Amino acid sequence: MTKRLSLLVFCSLLLAKAFPQIPNGYYDAAAGLYGTALQQALHDIIDNHNSVSYSSLWTYFQQTDKKPNGKVWDMYSDVPGGTPAYEFTFVSDQCGSYNSEGDCYNREHSFPASWFDDGSPMYSDMFHLVPTDGYVNNKRSNYPFGKVASATWTSTNGCKVGTCATAGYSGTVFEPIDAYKGDFARNILYMATRYYKEDSGWPGSGMVNGSQPKPWAITMLLQWNQADPVSQKETDRNNAIYAIQHNRNPFIDHPEYANSIWASNAGIGDQIPAQYMVHVYPNPATDKCFVNLPDGVNSHYAQTALYSSTGKQLQAGISVADEKVTITTTGLVPGLYFVVITDTRDNAAYRGKLLVR
Repeated sequence: MTKRLSLLVFCSLLLAKAFPQIPNGYYDAAAGLYGTALQQALHDIIDNHNSVSYSSLWTYFQQTDKKPNGKVWDMYSDVPGGTPAYEFTFVSDQCGSYNSEGDCYNREHSFPASWFDDGSPMYSDMFHLVPTDGYVNNKRSNYPFGKVASATWTSTNGCKVGTCATAGYSGTVFEPIDAYKGDFARNILYMATRYYKEDSGWPGSGMVNGSQPKPWAITMLLQWNQADPVSQKETDRNNAIYAIQHNRNPFIDHPEYANSIWASNAGIGDQIPAQYMVHVYPNPATDKCFVNLPDGVNSHYAQTALYSSTGKQLQAGISVADEKVTITTTGLVPGLYFVVITDTRDNAAYRGKLLVR
């Protein structure tokens, strides 16, 4: 073996040790499950993690939240693809006191600590703790995440505080920038799953009952999860935290788990009127089947999707035109599928069943 090849192998081994991947079989117990059964299985996989001290986060952030340039990866000030107004240096810029943006960074509970009454091990669980600008963190307070209708304050990178625009909640919310909405959504979904049925006595908030997102919130979080896909930043962070806490965020490894658990609570349930239920079989001659749109749903505003029985969204094979949904079944293995039709004007969703034989 040449010296260069030996060096490459050695470096590869170091990287593999420093950034563990998903262990073989890690999610086997969750296979084929849906809804609360899946949530319980994931909880059992990721619970009893190695709890670290809150003070140790200052050091661990240097492993989990470092930008390629070595600066702190602060999602409340970062401008992906652009130049942020300021950046923080690890250790020397730790808060401390602050009077304005850019003064220092601190430890942000993206699932605010008041929602679980400052309890442990939640208080130092790294999957929802991130380094952020202290001043912006203070502006966020313990408000829910949400879509802001009218901003009362805006950060230098575009984070907003203001009244909620999402139906179902009218209080004050904090809206991160689009590039990090998926990150924060998956943080919240992690907390809902890691502490599933361990949240007795949690005060909750306008966003959650105990650890579980309220209906308005889960609808929004599922949208954020889909609109802002998992980035390499998140994958690297997930691997780094796994090396520390010995558990993982399932919604980074498998973002489709979110729909598999909560889709029915976000309108993707058996809410379609009986006359529109889809109990159709594909036409053997065409490998297609057809479904009429529900009354009042205009084809211009109909968003369609096809899901497996476990809630995994399939990326092709369904379209809508002329008041009719066309489902191409070529390549689908026999089994039960769900056809979801969403009216984008009000997010009303309808689900029907498709049985491929």
